[in-house]
Amino acid sequence: MAEYRLDPDSAIDVREILKDLERYRPRRRGWIWRKPAPGLKMGDFVYHDASEPLKRSVPLPPAHHFGGIDPQPAPVITTEIASGRFEDDIRRMRMAAHHGADHIMVIRTAGQSHFDSLIEGTPQGVGGVPITRKQVRAQRKALDLIEDEVGRPINYHSYVSGVAGPEIAVMFAEEGVNGAHQDPQYNVLYRNINMLRSFVDACESKTVMAWGGMAQIDGAHNANATSRDAWKVMPELMVQHAINCQFSVGCGMRPDLICLSTVPPTATPAPCVYMDLPYAVALRELFAGFRMRAQMNTKYIQSSTREATVTHVLNMLISKLTSADIQSTITPDEGRNVPWHIYNIEACDTAKQTLIGLDGLMRMVQLREDGPLRKQARELKERAVLYMEEMLSQGGYFKAVESGQFVDSGFYPERNGDGIARQADGGIGAGTLTRREADYLAPVTAHYGYNNTAQYGLKEGRDPSELIGGCTFQNPDLISYIDELDEEDNVHRRMEQTEHLRRPGSSLVKPEMEWLGDGTVMLTLFFPVEAKLAQAAALEAARRMNLEEPEVISVEIMHPAEGTRIELKGKLPFALKADELVIPREPEVLDEEQIRQAIQERPMSVVAGTVGEDEHSVGLREIIDIKHGGIEKYGIKVHYLGTSVPPEKLVNAAIELGADAILASAIISHDNIHYKNIALVDRLAREMGVRDRLVFLAGGTQVSSEMAREAGADEGFGRGTKGVHVATALVKMRKKL
Repeated sequence: MAEYRLDPDSAIDVREILKDLERYRPRRRGWIWRKPAPGLKMGDFVYHDASEPLKRSVPLPPAHHFGGIDPQPAPVITTEIASGRFEDDIRRMRMAAHHGADHIMVIRTAGQSHFDSLIEGTPQGVGGVPITRKQVRAQRKALDLIEDEVGRPINYHSYVSGVAGPEIAVMFAEEGVNGAHQDPQYNVLYRNINMLRSFVDACESKTVMAWGGMAQIDGAHNANATSRDAWKVMPELMVQHAINCQFSVGCGMRPDLICLSTVPPTATPAPCVYMDLPYAVALRELFAGFRMRAQMNTKYIQSSTREATVTHVLNMLISKLTSADIQSTITPDEGRNVPWHIYNIEACDTAKQTLIGLDGLMRMVQLREDGPLRKQARELKERAVLYMEEMLSQGGYFKAVESGQFVDSGFYPERNGDGIARQADGGIGAGTLTRREADYLAPVTAHYGYNNTAQYGLKEGRDPSELIGGCTFQNPDLISYIDELDEEDNVHRRMEQTEHLRRPGSSLVKPEMEWLGDGTVMLTLFFPVEAKLAQAAALEAARRMNLEEPEVISVEIMHPAEGTRIELKGKLPFALKADELVIPREPEVLDEEQIRQAIQERPMSVVAGTVGEDEHSVGLREIIDIKHGGIEKYGIKVHYLGTSVPPEKLVNAAIELGADAILASAIISHDNIHYKNIALVDRLAREMGVRDRLVFLAGGTQVSSEMAREAGADEGFGRGTKGVHVATALVKMRKKL
């Protein structure tokens, strides 16, 4: 039987990708940079900063005026693709590669950093996509074929974080993953994983990644995204970069594969280039020899495609004026959580168009040696050095974190007292480290510390795994491949539902947003009314067009009294009478400062867990964790009890800890078990005589506000809930008790 190859004129056959996955082996490991092509001639033009062109690609729209040429810029171009259905993401990867992406990141807001072990199967969480061995293997296999089609290596990337970080690093090395995020500070600050555990795990993870030749991206940009005023944390960002860079070198990683995740900290209407350029210069001077991964600012991103694109272009101007080895692309999806195929592609095209349009710029201009640029860059470096000295004077990184030195929104040495404080003996995984014996044997290929194999007669320089006949790195046949475990949520069941659209030669076609056959379309509408009325009009139009689940995904005010631009899933062929519309009530959300002030005046603690026999954790962790705007950011103390928490344990813990509230996550809905568990928590609290002093909130993808209240909760939260919604309810409902 002939080996499957992509046909340029045919859609990729995902069924062929899924065949014999248990026997698939990655063709290569390690990161590959683009090959520079100085003096490249294409059409009538000569390019100075280009890389080798593709064998097959989709040029920019104006290219038909220039003979269809498609020059490729020098930096690797990133796109993030992770919808939760990897079979459809494979198709989007192919599109992105043809538009210039050669760094495919399967990473979204949460995922495996919330899990305590390696995941096998395809669990779909709320707000996060935990990737699995099957997904990695299928997508790496597909990218092998896509590489052949476009004629350029494509780097596959995810992230190594959470308590299961080392296990994930091993799986990535086994499966030919080429790059990963890895930074123990991310675990400590944003996931509240024990400091000692995080750094020990990072030693193992980084050593494994070094063996696999993976490029590493750090997590310093999260301080930019989390801090209240992103432009004030520039000195701290440099310190975080320094800690991870030197720690990575100490673990054996090559400096040319250690990438700083650089993000310009400001955005318009601030004078962003004037503020961000000195920071970019300072970074490159301080971290010569390391690589720069430039990502656009997401702290202030909104739902407007125009706004996101302009920010993207301004940030790439800074990349061009300084340097970028990897140019990341972020789409409006970040601002509205609607991952469209088209925005991945448009972001790649924006990067390609901007960088090629700026080709040769630095041959014509240079950054001034006098004036504010060098002065501000020097000042930033001085502040960073002083920050580092203060950290060392406090007793090191752990002591500084305990004192709340990091992610403080003051411009160092100014302090606002709002930093993230973690305890060295606390957090997830505390007390889980065991000191190894002096003769500890680690007969595996990649391991930090001493393998102690000499005691068994193995000569220095030989692979330690020879003692056991090879490990999975040397002999992939030792890998235990586990297929999907969920009878309902698996790729074959999902593909069965769209088989009539996938069948070769099928005449059926439906529009789609992210998944084959999802039937989603987008409309742009303008109404000459104020924003709330315009949203109501758009939703009513969608209903009259018989669209299911209509949703407004972007709102832009043209003038408060003259009109509003709406983006909506639907099509509007007729006019509406405004006086016949019912304006929907928006959920009340307190101002963030109001919430902080309320908690400061009257501290609050809550117990939280996934109730019943339910192992889902991603959605609840996003409601809790500071990284994603969870309730921790307002000063609410959270006692997280984990998953599969019996209802009585939730109530007992609330009593023992003197908590003010219970947060119960209930995802599984078979036989209405989610509402039965909600009712049981309420009944137990009443029987124990504490219900009248506890706020009880329940949430999950299948939970409705009305049904949760009927079951006994004070309020219920469904899909799309954010931390601010829960924090608002906690503050408002506590006042009633």
